[in-house]
Amino acid sequence: MENIDWGNLPFGYYKTDYNVRSYYRDGKWGELEITSAEYIPIHIAATCLHYGQEAFEGIKAFRGVDGKVRVFRWDENAKRMRRSAAGIMMAEVPDELFKKAMVTVIKLNEKYIPPYGTGAALYIRPLLIGTGPQIGINPAHEYMFMIIVGPVGPYFKEGFNPVKIQLVSDYDRAAPQGTGHIKVGGNYAASLRPADRAKMEGHANILFLDSTEHKYIDEAGPANFFGIKGNNYITPDSPTILPSITNMSLQTIAKDIGMNVERRPVPFEELSEFEEVGACGTAAIISPISMIEDRETGKVYKYCKDGKAGPKSTILYNKLRAIQYGEEPDIHGWNLII
Repeated sequence: MENIDWGNLPFGYYKTDYNVRSYYRDGKWGELEITSAEYIPIHIAATCLHYGQEAFEGIKAFRGVDGKVRVFRWDENAKRMRRSAAGIMMAEVPDELFKKAMVTVIKLNEKYIPPYGTGAALYIRPLLIGTGPQIGINPAHEYMFMIIVGPVGPYFKEGFNPVKIQLVSDYDRAAPQGTGHIKVGGNYAASLRPADRAKMEGHANILFLDSTEHKYIDEAGPANFFGIKGNNYITPDSPTILPSITNMSLQTIAKDIGMNVERRPVPFEELSEFEEVGACGTAAIISPISMIEDRETGKVYKYCKDGKAGPKSTILYNKLRAIQYGEEPDIHGWNLII
């Protein structure tokens, strides 16, 4: 294996030695297959190509302070993938198959798990697609479940340094009663154009408003949003937001350290009342936000006045990372040690 500059890895695809696959045919899942192939032979009428039958997850494995490999809350990802599958009528992947595939591919690619202290992790990408042919809008009868892995650095190049975000109201991420609450590719396709525009205009990503009234904070691009006000951790409650496992974990940690947690609609005017704001998700854990600019009105909301993440965001970020790396006791039983 070539020498990897672990401390300067981007967040992107990195070729590793193996991936694993299983096929759903005739009403049941087949045996796990191991391959080095980077391509999938697929029917030209597969439903993933024509009707968007596709769902994915993002998990991380960490090399801990004790040298052990820990996978963070994989069971919640398996549960969420089942919800996504049910939402767009795909075959659901049983926990047993999900876990077996994940552990197998991690062990096969163990040399790609970044060393402790580099700030990098092994990213695990489960993927479920409709492979059966349909011409006519119907769910497939055949599916493929696969997992690929690769070492990654921070999602935002700034890492845990504050980023600039653009508030947009001329694009919606998901329909009010659509697929926003499940992790399917169409939601991300809908965010590509406004996200690209925001980056061209000097922002790291975007903040969407609710798609019904455009009055409430929704998703922060590819992540959940939270704000800190006094001793309160506040995060939007909306049927179009993807339930983030990182956000769920941060809420638990916030309660552990004596903070109050509020999940409720958050009007965008409340942005002026927060002392700290951030985006949270598996890829970034927390990306502190230094500035939110409303693209429509030009109004600017500023945070992180000293150029650093706020004190409560820093505590939450450090405690979650410490659990993932085995530096603090895993009192909630979140880690699977491989």
